[in-house]
Amino acid sequence: MLVKFFIFLIRIYQKTLSPFLGHSCRYEPSCSNYAILALQKYGLIKGSLKAIWRILRCNPWSKGGVDYP
Repeated sequence: MLVKFFIFLIRIYQKTLSPFLGHSCRYEPSCSNYAILALQKYGLIKGSLKAIWRILRCNPWSKGGVDYP
């Protein structure tokens, strides 16, 4: 139930804020899509931790690339 709520919040972010920020994620899938996939695959706690770690790695000094949860 909470997983669906967090996915809902991420989707709101994708529809409202993300278009104004431009494409800045260095990874494929994007960090928000990665978070959704991680939540679906691993559940709330482990999925959230993986998503947070991914967001921390998405910076100008990172190569990026393809990275699925």
